[in-house]
Amino acid sequence: MSQSQPDTSAENDPAELRGIFGANLRLLASSYASIAGLCRELGINRTQFNRYLGGESFPRPDVLHRICVFFGVDARILLEPVNDIRDGNRGLLNHPVVSAFLGNGSVELSEKEFPDGFYRFSRPSFTDDQRFVVGLVRVFRQDGYAFIRGYEPKEAMRQQGLPTTASSREFRGVLMHQEQGVAALIARHGALTCSFNFLSRVTSYENNFWEGYATRTVRESLSGRRAARMVYEHIQGNTKAIFETARQAGFVSRDQLSPFHARLLQLDMPFR
Repeated sequence: MSQSQPDTSAENDPAELRGIFGANLRLLASSYASIAGLCRELGINRTQFNRYLGGESFPRPDVLHRICVFFGVDARILLEPVNDIRDGNRGLLNHPVVSAFLGNGSVELSEKEFPDGFYRFSRPSFTDDQRFVVGLVRVFRQDGYAFIRGYEPKEAMRQQGLPTTASSREFRGVLMHQEQGVAALIARHGALTCSFNFLSRVTSYENNFWEGYATRTVRESLSGRRAARMVYEHIQGNTKAIFETARQAGFVSRDQLSPFHARLLQLDMPFR
């Protein structure tokens, strides 16, 4: 006896689907004072638009695309209530305007590429040519995204005349998949500037090092750097290294750097 299949006729009923689309379009159009004005902006005949609103017909594919781009939604407005679509939207990078360029492919970063846990990082100071910054960050995943969190050194905050409280020093960011590595966009709470990091895995004994660079979004200056090499070392599970890094975090001299970090930073080579 063949296994019975679920009846999906109701789900695919054209009249029901037209009704869903009409309800969605009415909701989207409700914030506009004039339907006639909205039709002019969309370039759609008023009579035909009323037929869409009433659930009497579907738009042609090119007209549907125009509607979706205008309202910032996607073609699911034919099938699902628009509020469900918005609630399920996975954020700015999946907005229809940029989703094909910066959508799920960029934010889906596997643990194999960049595992969760604590990392020790080193880089030259942006503000002092003679010193370096060592820090501790944690990478974690939530809702399918990879995030990063850490704290700026107190001394760096003092130099900029900024508060040194933990909440002021905290920074967070999102990690993204790149063809040759991992990128991170990072900022402090409420900050109007951010930093961009790019890291690529280095062949090593434990396969736990990444090298790359960090840049900050500031104007060009005769003093200070806007970009510098950076090294990340995954130290999750190494309690001693985690506590040592937490104690050392901040500005250090060249001879205080981990030897392998110093080697990867190529300290005697200009950054290009």
